[in-house]
Amino acid sequence: MEASSDNLAEMAKPLPKDMSHHFSDVTKARAPNKMKEFYKYFQIPNIGQLAGGLPNAQLFPFDTLEAQTARPDRWTPSPNRPSADSPLSSQLAAMSISGQATASHVVVPHDAPTSDVMKKIDLATALQYGQANGYPPLLSFVRQFTRDVLHPNVPYRGGPEVIFTVGSTDGMSKCLEVFTNIWVEGKNDIRDRPGMLSEVFMYSSVLSQAQPRGVQVVAVEMDNEGMAPYGPGSLEDVLANWDYSKGRRPHLMYTVTMGHNPTSGVLSLERRKEIYSICSKYDVIIVEDDPYWYLQYPSAEIEEAKARNLAIPEPKQANTLDKKSGYPFIDSLAPSFLNVDVDGRVVRLDTFSKTVAPGCRMGWITSSPENCERLLRVSEAGTQQPSGFAQVVIAETIMGPQSEASAAFAARSPKDKLTFNGWKMDGWVRWLAGLRGVYERRMNRMCRILEENSYQLKQSTPNRESDADWGVITKTQLYDFQWPRGGMFLWIHMRFETHPLWKAAGSKGNIINGTALSTSLMIFLTRKPFLVLVSPGLMFSTTPQIRNERGWAYFRLCFAAETEENIDACSLRFAEGVQKFWRIKNVKELEAILDEANSLHTEAMTDVVNLGSWMGC
Repeated sequence: MEASSDNLAEMAKPLPKDMSHHFSDVTKARAPNKMKEFYKYFQIPNIGQLAGGLPNAQLFPFDTLEAQTARPDRWTPSPNRPSADSPLSSQLAAMSISGQATASHVVVPHDAPTSDVMKKIDLATALQYGQANGYPPLLSFVRQFTRDVLHPNVPYRGGPEVIFTVGSTDGMSKCLEVFTNIWVEGKNDIRDRPGMLSEVFMYSSVLSQAQPRGVQVVAVEMDNEGMAPYGPGSLEDVLANWDYSKGRRPHLMYTVTMGHNPTSGVLSLERRKEIYSICSKYDVIIVEDDPYWYLQYPSAEIEEAKARNLAIPEPKQANTLDKKSGYPFIDSLAPSFLNVDVDGRVVRLDTFSKTVAPGCRMGWITSSPENCERLLRVSEAGTQQPSGFAQVVIAETIMGPQSEASAAFAARSPKDKLTFNGWKMDGWVRWLAGLRGVYERRMNRMCRILEENSYQLKQSTPNRESDADWGVITKTQLYDFQWPRGGMFLWIHMRFETHPLWKAAGSKGNIINGTALSTSLMIFLTRKPFLVLVSPGLMFSTTPQIRNERGWAYFRLCFAAETEENIDACSLRFAEGVQKFWRIKNVKELEAILDEANSLHTEAMTDVVNLGSWMGC
């Protein structure tokens, strides 16, 4: 009876809408790869293989693949619902590695005895040619995790599909290929120019992907939470008042909604519903890039209020949807756009880069079956699936060893043994919760140090002789910031208008403006004794106008990349460097720093600590 009720509920859901009118001309022309379609016959048990051009697996030069891997409980989680009354900061700072064993041994055999392709984890299959959607055992696990745990409330019938990518950058590249035509200035009609919406500050690598295709990236205003649905410069404002002389009204949106890069905001469920409603109204495809979805910090709002002597905010429930995953950690997080995607217009990008390692070059796309089918055609003609080495090691780590591998390992001496049963779904969720705990503790520590140094105090003597026994203290704000609600970054607003040389006359008739001060400070911080590198807001500005008007006023600091021992020292050196920079009163000293910026070579910065993470997401 229960199954019948579930079936009736599923059948009552609407089918996802047809989005093929958004497909590019090349995408519409793509046909399935005939040889890839043929692969389904390769999986017939005991089939004689005379068809495919596959090298013989017995000739692969690897007998096993072995690794020491972490146990899922290596890192201590942070609370899902922190209490305002508890000394959370000290608790977070004290937590580190758990007291349990922190390593296990993984063995991937050459041949696993099972004929079930969803459970067959071995080198003979992982290193062989395969289907472009991914290695079957790992794809099966990720698909179940995505549909049942991450996004159990997808409102269209049949639910989403999943295909693998070579990381989120590859996933975004495929999205641009599927949803935009190439437009060339001077060759194509301006009325055909495609547009893509994004926040006023965005992950800059996507700009480098979109712009060579002629895609016009259109900035949408944002606040501390994320993209603004209504108001001046908002999503509704941009779309309702679109100037068609600039090209087609944008039909594609790129957004990082959880731990926004670079601003660190987390988009609430209520805000998602508002944005989704507007996208549905104007028929916009939403590409939701969420490499930081598991890094949402419930302590940030509380600790920020404590540090600033503000009223402690009431706790909020991030996920108020009906269906839950059953994992308290997952259910405490703000849910994806997929959970309100009635139309089937959301394409979500996930990655193993932040949960395992960037070098894996593995991620996955979750979207409607129609969208995934078109995206898969791009993979078949290009990257195909990620590296078999990476896929099989992750599959073995998460899903557990096969019987042959266990038997071979059992024959080893007790000294060499470390039992391993695989993380399974529970272990994977536990690993993610532990990672959140590590990064949340780092975030809190960096924020406390920056909070304590955000003002510069100066003491001076009163002008009147009658007040000679008194001292005058002036308090200058150097920067302000919101404690990150998610992600790996702290977005800091530099108050350059308080600097002694703000708008001062330069020696060449120029005016010392925000860009000059921002560039000078960045270079100044790379010098001894400060030796820290930060990412300037200029590089995350969506348009040249945003860059010139306000991009210079921000820096992005990464609290993820540095070692556990260095994060406090680096944060303090940044704060001390800013304090010292505000004491520069000579224009020529500042111009000398700018001259250095113009002739800077990477070789001269080998000892600099990187709080910028320029090369990563």
